[in-house]
Amino acid sequence: MDWSLYRCGRAGHITYAPDEPELREHMRAQTPATELWQCLRCASYVVGPPAAAGPAAHAPIVRRDREVRSEIILRVFAIERVFRFLLFGAAAYAIWQFRVSRLSIVQAFDHELPIVRTSFRELGYNVDRSSLLGLFKHALRLSPTTLTWLAVALAAYALIELVEATGLWLAKRWGEYFAMVVTSLFLPYEIYDISAKFTWVRFALFVVNLALVLYLVLTKRLFGARGGRKAYEARLRSESVIDDAAAKSAALATISGTLADLSASDSDGASPSADASADPAAGRGVTLAPRRLPPA
Repeated sequence: MDWSLYRCGRAGHITYAPDEPELREHMRAQTPATELWQCLRCASYVVGPPAAAGPAAHAPIVRRDREVRSEIILRVFAIERVFRFLLFGAAAYAIWQFRVSRLSIVQAFDHELPIVRTSFRELGYNVDRSSLLGLFKHALRLSPTTLTWLAVALAAYALIELVEATGLWLAKRWGEYFAMVVTSLFLPYEIYDISAKFTWVRFALFVVNLALVLYLVLTKRLFGARGGRKAYEARLRSESVIDDAAAKSAALATISGTLADLSASDSDGASPSADASADPAAGRGVTLAPRRLPPA
């Protein structure tokens, strides 16, 4: 799949007219009706004037091919982070509301618990042995200060997930670093959590976070991995359409210069041989008399 063409189809082409004449002509095409400019992402020629112009060194660095695919992968992780933001944000709001109306909830719980206990006993289920009921009773015994700090912690974590999702969705360098650092900080706790009580949900979340950290470090070359930022930007420039056009222009200029030198040397060497073929004695200081025809 051509990821560059896919992105151009969704977001539009990016054209740029360099100031350098040779490079400008290489990226420009002309038809009887209009001019065309080469897209910096998909390398196809687009009808109409360029979107921007300037020196080739100031041309925007456009993500292509593998980088477009990488953006899509990062957006999948960003969507997963948005779900976490909604989940923990809802939990923080619920705990805050519980803190505010705690007394009324306790009264309602004490009033309704005998009815619930009797109803479930008729179904053959002992509510008092339910772990969910035990958790709820424990929450009722928490102090308002503890509930406040718990709500604040969940809200802070939800905001962190939102910032992480934003950075990954926009494919910003700071977002990649932020996501990698934040996710790495929680990996030791997730390992401890899995070792304390294994569940497939905890294991799946741990695998997702570990995959994100490894993917960011290896593909985005964070913290100096695989050459670091310089190697990453060098790879982006090596895949640039405008740099490829510059390399082709330089190669054509070199070939043209070589052909011109060969043509000049051939013309310089052809003059003496032509004179020698016209006059074999030329160059030896011999003067030939005109040839007379024999009498009939």
